[in-house]
Amino acid sequence: MRVGVPKEIKVHEYRVGLTPASVAELTSHGVSVLVQTGAGGGIDFSDEDYVAAGAEIAPDPETVFATSDLIVKVKEPQLHECAWLMPNQTLVTYLHLAADKPQAEALMASGATCVAYETVTDDRGGLPLLRPMSEVAGRMSVQVGAHYLEKAHGGRGVLLGGVPGVAPAKVAILGGGVAGVHAAEMAAGLRADVTIFDISNTRLGELDAQFAGQVKTAFASRAAVAEAVAEAHLVIGAVLIPGAAAPKLVTRKMLTTMKRGSVLVDIAIDQGGCFETSHPTTHDDPVFQVEGIIHYCVANMPGAVARTSTLALNNATLPYVVQLATMGTEAALAQSHHLQNGLNISAGALRHAAVADALGLPLTA
Repeated sequence: MRVGVPKEIKVHEYRVGLTPASVAELTSHGVSVLVQTGAGGGIDFSDEDYVAAGAEIAPDPETVFATSDLIVKVKEPQLHECAWLMPNQTLVTYLHLAADKPQAEALMASGATCVAYETVTDDRGGLPLLRPMSEVAGRMSVQVGAHYLEKAHGGRGVLLGGVPGVAPAKVAILGGGVAGVHAAEMAAGLRADVTIFDISNTRLGELDAQFAGQVKTAFASRAAVAEAVAEAHLVIGAVLIPGAAAPKLVTRKMLTTMKRGSVLVDIAIDQGGCFETSHPTTHDDPVFQVEGIIHYCVANMPGAVARTSTLALNNATLPYVVQLATMGTEAALAQSHHLQNGLNISAGALRHAAVADALGLPLTA
């Protein structure tokens, strides 16, 4: 089998599907790897590094797509890339199809088998391939929130941790999963006044024990969220329903109750966003304002720290890529029901129930 690694092409996306170390692992198993020239250049992985690891270098993305059996990316393919896919190929990457019907339809039309990192599961009910990017996004959300709270960047002019005699900023985190916990760790570390909201009392108990009083917890009723949003300087949306569109927890009307210059960071934007007023932004133009409230809704947040993100991602994804490349897609999916849960599309049909439901398209078992 030949594994192909094209260069990512989203705005300011410097991550790469495989590092040279990952390539070396694959080639040690007898797998052929083809890497597009410059694919890792944005994070200082040169073509020479890949050649030393055993890869061949392709001059352009068309060559990678035309001659590879398994294509490994980071972000979802753009529509012209979807058109290059063929029925005998497997694509493995983050897809986030619930918020992207055109991409889903293009991938179905290609006939390719498409495995989404974000719906692969593990024995503990977690999402092991989404986890590293959720960790990065959670930690980044506090950095960017603090940045945009500064007056020079359009914010209210509030220091997240306050100073002696001046109260710290109030941070409301919607969702107590991986991203929410990492956001809370960072915000609490900066001495902000932090509350995590979740709909699971069991999870709230776990969080209370984990943070030992350093972070407050609250049940995410509609009324409680509305009250918290009105008081908060920074609201971080970190909700996740695997494969499905994110619920809209903060309405446009709620924005009118917020302090002018407060900040919303929507980590859930890849799945459609959890704020009613959210729409995807890019690292080139990351924020916009609605009702005087700053919205940060960059759809590839971890791309801003691309080297850290790539290394963390490869740590998690490499065993699955090796499995697919050495066993073949059909055998690998048959052996692992967790990898099977990552299957979103094959043979022109949707295979993931949450994705089909979100898109209003038929599910094929």
